[in-house]
Amino acid sequence: MKQSLFTLEHTRQLTGDTYELVLSGDTSDITRPGQFVNIALPGKFLRRPISVCSWTQGGLLLIVRVVGDGSRELVRCVPGTELDVLSGLGNGFDLADCPADPLLIGGGVGAAPLFGLAEKMAEQGLRPTVALGFRSAGDAFYLEEFMNLDCRLFLASEDGSLGTRGFVTDLVRNIPECTSAFVCGPTPMLRAVHALPELTSGQYSFEARMACGFGVCMGCTIQTANGPRRVCKDGPVFRKEEIVW
Repeated sequence: MKQSLFTLEHTRQLTGDTYELVLSGDTSDITRPGQFVNIALPGKFLRRPISVCSWTQGGLLLIVRVVGDGSRELVRCVPGTELDVLSGLGNGFDLADCPADPLLIGGGVGAAPLFGLAEKMAEQGLRPTVALGFRSAGDAFYLEEFMNLDCRLFLASEDGSLGTRGFVTDLVRNIPECTSAFVCGPTPMLRAVHALPELTSGQYSFEARMACGFGVCMGCTIQTANGPRRVCKDGPVFRKEEIVW
């Protein structure tokens, strides 16, 4: 974990409530896709945890969905704003035992860290299959960016305006060759994917309310097969066999 100042370079609105933020700063503590940063905002007691979408040496890409006053203030920051950032938080996805036919499953803004994961897989010569679910076509983002990585892309929307009508779990049944998945999204989606008999293994990135973001307050503790674990410190990524619902 490292605390440093990042400078906001660019903000772009992707959907009605989702924004792309590009920051410059020290990214040396970010080593795995699926890690997150914790950003301090003036007048807010708690920092805001945001998953890392992608990063380069000296550059950080975040996807922020507006869900409250803090995230709204963050996306309204003007270029040049300096932000106090804790970086390199969480364990991230482990690519050491990545299968030859990786499957990435994302729901909503959970697609953000999967993009960085797809980038790292592409660098290793892998062509991931990506299944994404959104509420509607108007909520979808980064579809072209995933395609530019030569991903096989499957899409679902709850209202049928994009891809298959239904949920992202409906897509997995059409991808029988994939038995292991990297998953990120809201808890109900994680639970539904976890229950799919087609997927026998995988890594799941959890969302949780975090106070400190680095394991001190214990506020984001969940029960696992290995006992209580902190989402911010021991996660946010847990292997399928560890998860207890």
